[in-house]
Amino acid sequence: MINFNVDSVFNLVTIPIESIRKEVDGFLVDGEYAVEAFRTVRDQLLFTNRRIISIDVQGLTGMRKSFTSMPYSKIQFFTVQTPGFLEVIADTELDLLFSNGFKATFEIKGKVDIGKISRVISTYVLG
Repeated sequence: MINFNVDSVFNLVTIPIESIRKEVDGFLVDGEYAVEAFRTVRDQLLFTNRRIISIDVQGLTGMRKSFTSMPYSKIQFFTVQTPGFLEVIADTELDLLFSNGFKATFEIKGKVDIGKISRVISTYVLG
């Protein structure tokens, strides 16, 4: 479950941008676009050029969904840890600390262009 209400660690797997749930389109503003997309078992996490959007699929049928938006402008700082040489399960970690004190840790399994995500976040943190 993706829940931005408590400090959490999210284990994510990269998915193609085309696999993002179509309901997200209604949340995007003019000029906003997807940068990277990830999933847990049923939930999805989308990094756009302006914010992070989580889609928390709830209930047995999955019909109920909770959408949460965390704008990059609220991030105080972030850290990135890349996989080491010969790690059995290569993962990248992204830690974000938001201005409200919330900390989110994203563990991303497999190959990811963390530089692309970092550049987008940096635009808002340093801007």
